[in-house]
Amino acid sequence: MPRNAIARTLMGVLIFQLGIAAFLILGDMRLGRIGIPDFGPDAPGLTEPVRPGDQRRTYAPRRDRPAVLPARDPGNLPDRLVLTPEDGPTWRLEGEIAEGDAARIADLLAEADPPIETLILQSPGGTVSEALVLGRALRRLGIATRMLSGEYCLSACPYLLAGGVTRQVHPDASVGVHQHFYGRNVLLPAFVAVEDIQISQAEVMDYLDEMGIDPMVMRHGLGTPPDEIYILVPDELERYGFTTPES
Repeated sequence: MPRNAIARTLMGVLIFQLGIAAFLILGDMRLGRIGIPDFGPDAPGLTEPVRPGDQRRTYAPRRDRPAVLPARDPGNLPDRLVLTPEDGPTWRLEGEIAEGDAARIADLLAEADPPIETLILQSPGGTVSEALVLGRALRRLGIATRMLSGEYCLSACPYLLAGGVTRQVHPDASVGVHQHFYGRNVLLPAFVAVEDIQISQAEVMDYLDEMGIDPMVMRHGLGTPPDEIYILVPDELERYGFTTPES
């Protein structure tokens, strides 16, 4: 990755962390507690069509769904990942990403006979650390990832998408990023909370670079509060490396 691109990415992360630090310290002074601020949504709903330059949408994982209807209605997605057969070596991985899912799903993938070649993904997001571990397992097992029309991969799910050895995303699929929500901690001083966030962001940057994804995609995530989602348009998916050329 060019040095100037790395420098821009690091500068963006630094600016974001300084902003979070200011909010945390202000919260410490006024409220006697530490936490990421509540952001009021200032974007249209996720059901509104997305166009370049108009890509931020309000988002609540168990409430909002994209505008394009999928060919297959999954109903309510499970509260943790579920692996199901689709067609031959192609399987589905759907649901929220919960604690313990990475090891559990990685074992199922490794034990599949015949081997799974492609995973169709659909997830509203979940635990980032689990997504990173499982994404590395997908890459290690040589599994491709794929997104279908009207289906979605949001929040932490794009890290699973990035793990595929090849990656295909239908133009009408929704892949979205935003700030990771770390919850509130009333015990830690502000500088410790910010340090934890910085470490987590560094881990994400390392992962993206390892997977061949341009870490500059983080500028969209860092600029979008947790109650909104930034939907990446096809040109961005290609530019940042989330899609790979078809052979």
